[in-house]
Amino acid sequence: MAGRAARYDASGDFPEEDFADLRAAGLLGLMAPEQLGGAGASFADYTDVAIQLGSGAGATALIFNMHASVTGALAHTPDELVRQFGGAEGFFAFRDRVLKGAAEGALYAVAMSERGIGSRLSKVKTSYERTGSGFHISGAKTFVSGAGHADAYLVAARDKHSDEPKISYFLVPAGPGVEVQRTWDSLGMRATTSHDLHLEADVSEDALVGGIEGAALLLAQVMPQWLVASYAAVYVGVAQAVLRHGVEHLRERGLHTLPMVRARLGRADVQVAAAELVVREAARRVTDDPGSPETNRWVWRAKLVAGDTAAEVAFSVLEAAGASATRRGHPLERLYRDARCGALQPATSDVCADWLGASALGDNPDEARW
Repeated sequence: MAGRAARYDASGDFPEEDFADLRAAGLLGLMAPEQLGGAGASFADYTDVAIQLGSGAGATALIFNMHASVTGALAHTPDELVRQFGGAEGFFAFRDRVLKGAAEGALYAVAMSERGIGSRLSKVKTSYERTGSGFHISGAKTFVSGAGHADAYLVAARDKHSDEPKISYFLVPAGPGVEVQRTWDSLGMRATTSHDLHLEADVSEDALVGGIEGAALLLAQVMPQWLVASYAAVYVGVAQAVLRHGVEHLRERGLHTLPMVRARLGRADVQVAAAELVVREAARRVTDDPGSPETNRWVWRAKLVAGDTAAEVAFSVLEAAGASATRRGHPLERLYRDARCGALQPATSDVCADWLGASALGDNPDEARW
């Protein structure tokens, strides 16, 4: 994948070959239970995979992250929590069909963000209303990684007829009523094909995830890992790639003998190692004690440190490498652009820091976040 990354970055095309490899390796079924043909992976297992993918091709790893966010959330939400929220019994059969589909090679994407509001669930404008056979969903989404290549999209939408922010999740199949608008031409992560999605779609009753209306905000607070920390592993991998390519360039140019260059690499090495430790600690806690207040604090820490570290390390190593590394097509130029996106993706570094500050002060950090 690392050998293809520059070509896909230059064209902005979906990394078809990478996903052919992921399918062949069975990795689209990573989060699906073994009895459904998957690997039955934990969040810690996902983190291992995402770091490796991110170190080879950041854009591919981000699309994979969105797919794993859908399948992982479905696989890891406890049955008793679904019932506690009032979920329909039919949800479990629906969940198994989706996860079995992933194990067989289906790709899922996330359609949550909207122009002007980002990923704040309570501000979602995309709406849904009941019909005789299910639901009609109407609205527009942005930053939909893998748009046009996914088999279905996890869509956040609000009840059109409710005065309260009653936000629900729907798994909307690609096809009639789902239109992709090719708007993605970004600084970094160009091969994620994160185009806009326009929806005027009719879906069946079982497209309502969990069979639960209005549960999206609560789930975001109870299980934030797939909305917050899953990105973190990708950017640890990107930062590792910066170090690897930085060393190659510096040795090739004979710059590695300069004390200030060695000092930059030394600091970068420490930063990347520290970020990886935080991300792995968050993953361990999510696996062993999901949803606890302390686990959730580590989830937000992981996203903050990974996003900031990737950007800072890429800037420092690129500066050490010199102007020749800023030419289009140089790995450090591409990695600098990709790494700079980490702090900007939801939850942004400022949002993470604000959440953690509110938590440290004893306030409710979720009150204004979602």
